[in-house]
Amino acid sequence: MTKVSPRISTALLPWFDAHGRRDLPWQANPTPYRVWVSEVMLQQTQVATVKPYYERFVARFPDATTLAAAPQDEVMRLWSGLGYYARARNLHRAAAEIVRRHAGQLPTTLGGLTALPGIGRSTAGAILALSRSRRHPILDGNVKRVLARVFAVAEPQDSSAGLRKLWALAEAETPARRIAAYTQAIMDLGATVCTRANPACDRCPLARRCSARAEDRVAEIPARRRRAPRRLRTTHMTFIVCAGRVLLERRPPRGIWGGLWAPPEFADENAARDYLAAQHGAKLPARRLPALRHAFTHFDLDIEPWTLKLDGAVRDEGREGMRWHEMSSLKTVGLPTPVARLLEEIRHGPYGSLRQARPRGRRPRAASVSG
Repeated sequence: MTKVSPRISTALLPWFDAHGRRDLPWQANPTPYRVWVSEVMLQQTQVATVKPYYERFVARFPDATTLAAAPQDEVMRLWSGLGYYARARNLHRAAAEIVRRHAGQLPTTLGGLTALPGIGRSTAGAILALSRSRRHPILDGNVKRVLARVFAVAEPQDSSAGLRKLWALAEAETPARRIAAYTQAIMDLGATVCTRANPACDRCPLARRCSARAEDRVAEIPARRRRAPRRLRTTHMTFIVCAGRVLLERRPPRGIWGGLWAPPEFADENAARDYLAAQHGAKLPARRLPALRHAFTHFDLDIEPWTLKLDGAVRDEGREGMRWHEMSSLKTVGLPTPVARLLEEIRHGPYGSLRQARPRGRRPRAASVSG
């Protein structure tokens, strides 16, 4: 690791004054609450994706008190499609603690913030720096990349050794003045110039002091851990429709789509058929629709949808945690993105007439959605 002097803020702040982003929705009235919500949403998620979610979320929940009082279903519905749903659950839990223990106001200390669910050291530092101009370093993905390249940190950025060095650099480089501007500046530089792929080194204000550039190692810094091969999973979902309603169950709080509503699902075709026969009559015809592939960060999921239309009145739910939902008002329910897509197609015709069943063995079409 090469130490560079003087501090990078001497070059970074003038660049920010000329080229920094100032039109992000959370920059208007950067209260601790608004900064907190934005920082949580921006974890592993791009700014362009976050913007509309953030605006809808803070319009409905303008403060911690409003968020704490809301039903979890409504919180999850407004988060649906943003992915990493533990973030939404932690926001809701933390808001309740803020109301109960802090009179509805976010704590003003690093320790007080990190004691709340879902708030780590970097998020707490960003809240204090951006909303209160307190001198606390941050270390999100963009900042890690900038510091690793400027100071030629060879260790993987998420390794113990790499994190120790990067936190030390973040602490040393954070200036005593214009803290909020510096914090936003180093995030902006990583997001718009010092990008992971194809960084614009020719217009970087830190190019002359960047050790990775001087050593011709920009492409290899920060070092990456070897990723496991991408996996493909399959699940069978059973969409049961009766009297304009669909039977859904709340997913467990942990795991993918935690806390959202989805149809009963099974690991294989036989289990799905057995469930439909046992719960809803062996002679009722269930129809298998074309599979839908959904991409997660580390694996792909093939969803094999089954539809079954029941006649007559709505029947008992069948399993604990299940509920019949009106097909016409599913926008009020927190649904995984691919489930919402399939339900919309099913709603437009019996058994999903918009999608013709594909022959078995052909590759399913890929879904270009997330969450």
